[in-house]
Amino acid sequence: MVDTAVGLYAPSLVEVATRQLREEILSGALVPGQRLVEEQIVARFSISRPPLREALRVLAQQGLVEHVPRRGARVTELTETDVEQLFGIRLALELHAVRTTFPLAVAADDARLAPLQGQLDAMRRAERDGDELAKDDAHRAFHAEVVALAGNRQLDLALEPVLLKLQRPMASNLRREAHAIGPEAGLGRHQALVDAIRGNDVDAIVHQLVHHGSTRFL
Repeated sequence: MVDTAVGLYAPSLVEVATRQLREEILSGALVPGQRLVEEQIVARFSISRPPLREALRVLAQQGLVEHVPRRGARVTELTETDVEQLFGIRLALELHAVRTTFPLAVAADDARLAPLQGQLDAMRRAERDGDELAKDDAHRAFHAEVVALAGNRQLDLALEPVLLKLQRPMASNLRREAHAIGPEAGLGRHQALVDAIRGNDVDAIVHQLVHHGSTRFL
């Protein structure tokens, strides 16, 4: 049976197509600016156009795909300036979260740090399992949890679209670092930040954030 009944088939097909395209974009198999030709993708994925178009819509909401009038969809292309500005905004939001939160009257306990450490543990598991996409997702969630420590909903809302736009640059940075000097280097940088937060020393946390933000393998 062909998948013309979108209501019946679309959820799983959309999820599969979305995941596959995200993985290809974040891995660099699909490069910035590359056209996403529907005829080619439906043939490759063995799906029909409706679930593919829904997947492209989801990816466009995430900032990974953009629709160009009369030319169709393509992988979003950010300039080097765009990327630097987005990383700068991420760092500014993280620094604001830290400076308005630390030092705490009582050092953060394991329960408060559990979500942050949990995302780092998820990065380690994904690295062990060879699941790059899961590692990318946990990496972005880790940075969201740094800001979430402030308990400031507006900061969380401000960071969310920045992290979406940074999906590919963050994935590229982490993967290139792992290739250049090994995956433990990146995992160690993130653990050092968690340890500084656990130490409740605002200067040490700021130092780790600035060092973290200056590490580029793009």
